Amino acid sequence: MRRVGTVVRGIRTPIIKHGDNLVDVVTDSLIKASESEGFQFKDRDVVGVTEAVVGITQGNYLTLDQLVKEIKKNFPKDVGVVFPILSRNRFSLILEAIARASKEVHVLLSYPSDEVGNHLVSDELIDEKGVDMYKDSFEEDEFRKIFGEKLTHRFTGVDYMKYYKSLGNGNVQIHLSNNPQSILKYTKNVIVADVHTRFRTKRILEGNGAKLIMGLDEICNKETDEHGYNLEYGLLGSNKVKDDLLKLFPRDCDKFSNDVKDKMKELTGAEIEVLVYGDGAFKDPVGKIWELADPVVCPGFTDALVGTPKEIKLKYISENWDNKGDLDEHVKEEIKSKNDAEYAVEKSLGTTPRQLTDLLGSLCDLTSGSGDKGTPVVHIQGYFDDYAKD
Repeated sequence: MRRVGTVVRGIRTPIIKHGDNLVDVVTDSLIKASESEGFQFKDRDVVGVTEAVVGITQGNYLTLDQLVKEIKKNFPKDVGVVFPILSRNRFSLILEAIARASKEVHVLLSYPSDEVGNHLVSDELIDEKGVDMYKDSFEEDEFRKIFGEKLTHRFTGVDYMKYYKSLGNGNVQIHLSNNPQSILKYTKNVIVADVHTRFRTKRILEGNGAKLIMGLDEICNKETDEHGYNLEYGLLGSNKVKDDLLKLFPRDCDKFSNDVKDKMKELTGAEIEVLVYGDGAFKDPVGKIWELADPVVCPGFTDALVGTPKEIKLKYISENWDNKGDLDEHVKEEIKSKNDAEYAVEKSLGTTPRQLTDLLGSLCDLTSGSGDKGTPVVHIQGYFDDYAKD
């Protein structure tokens, strides 16, 4: 009997910099890791490469001054910003550019948290104060009178209302509401800053009198030689790397994934699938933060990773066994039959039909982390195997 199922390895690489041939760095690091650790590559292995190093090697950067110019080009002197994430890394430089480019900036924050779970106040405090978060809107001073002057993030210790106001020159005002229409009391020119709910936010604003609407995904989304860009996501997925520099979400990730696949085929003979991953899609049960601040988990991948798993629930099969024959063999036969046309849906009860790229990308993100592990490449083996495979 095969004793090991899925194996996940964080692969160390040299420190990666702008201009490096990332395909060569990734494949060379994988080969050296296999030689030092004594493992072999097999068909249907998966290799993940973090989006950060793809963006670094591409030089997909944007300076603060360049972003100010982009904002001025698209917006008049007054602008509203709806539902930004509470993050120094993700949004501070963007807001600073908006404030420099504008005379008045009205920032509409959602509460009790942003869309990925960074809380201004707790859910319990909302209930205690009798606030209806589906209807009630507030100015900052009013919000503080109800919930207290000290409203700091549980983990970072940052008062994001105070911090975001400090990024302007006295021209940033904070408002709080979960209704995007609330911004229209202050300006008809709106930057939609939410990530996963942006399409709904745009639709609501379009139907209720907004004059100019642009999402972060529509800023810096045109090809240019002047600075970084992302055709699909614009500023979404960007990270602050210096006080005056943003790294944008990487481009051409499907091509990069296929280039790594082809090189690994040439070097090993194995058909290896490849993806580029960003934030994983999982929620911290303590902090309530949903990790996914990027627009997608995987901005690029090879074709074989499209789709969802088709699995049966082992405990459902074993607990409904009729005690005839050998249980192990019974389970293996049930697994082998899952691809039959008459496959019973109830046998998959309890399995979660998430996209393979979301599952694999989340696994990669948890493996590599975002700190100092030095493993921007992840090798996954046996992910597509099941109990019936010897």
